[in-house]
Amino acid sequence: MRVVVVGASGNVGTSLLRSLAAEPAVESVLGVARRLPRAEFAKTEWAAADVSRHELVPLFRGADCVVHLAWLIQPSRDPQHMWHTNVLGSRRVFRAVVDAGVPSLVYASSVGAYSAGPKDRLVDESWPVDGIETNTYARHKAAVERELDLLELERPALRVVRMRPAFILKRAAGAGVRRLFLGPFVPSPLVRPALIRVVPEHPRFRFQALHSHDAGAAYRLAIVGEARGAFNLAAGPVLDGPQLGRILGARPVRIGHRPFRAFVEATWRLRLQPVDGSWVDVAYGVPLLDSTRARTELGWQPSWSSDSALLDLMGGIADSAGLDTPPLAPDRSRLEEIGTGVGGSERL
Repeated sequence: MRVVVVGASGNVGTSLLRSLAAEPAVESVLGVARRLPRAEFAKTEWAAADVSRHELVPLFRGADCVVHLAWLIQPSRDPQHMWHTNVLGSRRVFRAVVDAGVPSLVYASSVGAYSAGPKDRLVDESWPVDGIETNTYARHKAAVERELDLLELERPALRVVRMRPAFILKRAAGAGVRRLFLGPFVPSPLVRPALIRVVPEHPRFRFQALHSHDAGAAYRLAIVGEARGAFNLAAGPVLDGPQLGRILGARPVRIGHRPFRAFVEATWRLRLQPVDGSWVDVAYGVPLLDSTRARTELGWQPSWSSDSALLDLMGGIADSAGLDTPPLAPDRSRLEEIGTGVGGSERL
């Protein structure tokens, strides 16, 4: 089969290409990226396209499955620009899938698409997907879920899969994650377990993680199988203050939602880091995911724990690790990041 991966040069995309390289059922892959990478993957050729403005149908013709991963997390200071790519761009991808006659679509949704939920139990895929209203990323993820609802009503023969993973981590995303979420003023070598002495603790500061290679494996299973619908993806254990304290050898310190949010918002407004306070709403708000359906229907099993995935990412941040793709490139001059306005440009 032939697979087209839109947004193939990022965190999940590179892991998916790695997984597809070892999949006998897949003969060829077209990786579509806004900026062409130098990295090479077996079976994969590259094409440059921006989902918000370029013609996509010619790229999709002859494909057995299109995987849509392209997404902007930055610029946080220009939500309209992100809407144009994330929501309107997704709509263009879905329309091109239909026009090109592709029989299967796999879309990268997120735990962020879910409405606020419980932190003392797991929820399945029936939990409402209205997002966390204050957060741009979550609103956009929820909006694209509604686009898919309409698509499935209009095209019932199209096989649509929605992957809803927890936070996705890997070492090779270290430099990219630092640029997207920490900014230019955090010295990378300080992001080491031995140097972190305190961690936040709160009954609602509980979340899940997933290693990017496990996410890539789940996407591969969705591509080559016949499953439809939504699939939660998360590894154990749940990460909270006490668990983070054990992993990092740090002391949990109780911090409320409001003061934590106020601190993040203030540092964002001062352009000290690139994410606004609404990301604290996401951390305190999103539910914990039950991945039973992915395990039973896809045959998926994570090989990394959430603990090991977090430590892998932290090592990558500390060492400025990356890959030879624009989103994951190892650290360059931080003056360039400062010049974008720290959250004012997508070119991070």
